[in-house]
Amino acid sequence: MVRPMKIAIVDDEQDMRQSISQWLALSGYETETFKSAEDALKGLGNDYPGVVVSDIKMPGMDGMQFLKRLMSVDSALPVIMITGHGDVPMAVEAMRVGAYDFLEKPFNPDRMSELAKKATQARRLTLDNRALRRELSDGSALIKKLIGASPIMERLKEDILDLGQADGHVLIEGETGTGKTLVAHALHAVGARATKKFVLVSCAAYSQDELTKKLFGPMEDGDSLPAIEEARGGTLVLEDIEALSEPLQARLLNIINDQGTPAETRIIAICNLQEQGRTCEDTLRPDLFYRLAALRITVPPLRQRGEDILSLFTRLSDQFADEYGCDAPQVSAQEAAQLLQAPWPGNVRQLINIAERAVLQNRRGSGSITSLLMADNEEAQPVMTTEGKPLKEYVEAFERMLIDNTMRRHKGSIVSVMEELCLPRRTLNEKMAKYGLQRPDYLG
Repeated sequence: MVRPMKIAIVDDEQDMRQSISQWLALSGYETETFKSAEDALKGLGNDYPGVVVSDIKMPGMDGMQFLKRLMSVDSALPVIMITGHGDVPMAVEAMRVGAYDFLEKPFNPDRMSELAKKATQARRLTLDNRALRRELSDGSALIKKLIGASPIMERLKEDILDLGQADGHVLIEGETGTGKTLVAHALHAVGARATKKFVLVSCAAYSQDELTKKLFGPMEDGDSLPAIEEARGGTLVLEDIEALSEPLQARLLNIINDQGTPAETRIIAICNLQEQGRTCEDTLRPDLFYRLAALRITVPPLRQRGEDILSLFTRLSDQFADEYGCDAPQVSAQEAAQLLQAPWPGNVRQLINIAERAVLQNRRGSGSITSLLMADNEEAQPVMTTEGKPLKEYVEAFERMLIDNTMRRHKGSIVSVMEELCLPRRTLNEKMAKYGLQRPDYLG
């Protein structure tokens, strides 16, 4: 859901506060007004979900003092200053201090709306970036993003917690689209280096000459640090490690050997060769491979994760339905079986695409999950893995998904779920316990 943006209006004149508020409210903004800078400061902290419109000339704390205080709290907060005729030099000074822009009285209301739109867009981007940075530094939040309760996923989470606390280099293997980069972020975030730099370089994204400069320098702009220096003391993640040429492998090995033990900089290498029937050991020189593979994690393909597939599909389709402002598609028993049977060559990345397209189809009132799965299959044949599953697995996976979906739709109301699924309370409780579903997770 898109975060609603607020506009705080600060002016000692009541008529001006009200007129600006009314105009911006008509333009679709949520507004709040303050008669003084002192009052406003009580409600405008770091991460304020919006922007500020303030007069410059006010009794007590004036607009310039107010701006400086706001910038000391949150330097990225957009502040639009309103100045009287002849005070343009003061407004220019405000821009130097950190104001987003200024309006000279009497101002055009449409110009106010235009500035508000640009400022709120900039603010939303800032807050989203901050949220992402916090998420990437929170190990528990990252592990929660590895959705799934299958035994193979529980082992992966345990491996991340164990290896995250260790200090050796790590090799992450797995098919494309399984979430190897997310695992690398989680390893960094749960370890002792969580507060240090996390630097990621895709070795396949550059020519060997470009990669040499990117990793070891010298950087062309003269200001940036090469990755090996930027990550010093923290974590350096090398995606597509198999793309390193022999000379670069030798140079990386020398740096690793020079660091000694424990390593000053932890290296996490990500290998993307598994689906090609090859391994990182086939492409890297042995001495480098064994240094990087001191600790190893294999991220499982989606087709091995059982009922996690349905949990992931439900979570993703709900997120896309929220984003597009429509209902998520209801999954039939046949479609649930097909989701579980699909080979998923693109893994979680492919599932994300299917979920989004299913939501868009549902919004139009046409199409089916079956048709999407068939369209994703090159031969346009009914999708089916080579490994069959016992009927009991399909039934239990569908049953769990049905109870989970119904609990979320009714926000944890046991009575409503009992009525919709025609289940007595004892049976519902037993099934929820069996599938690890807990009512507090659905409340609200």
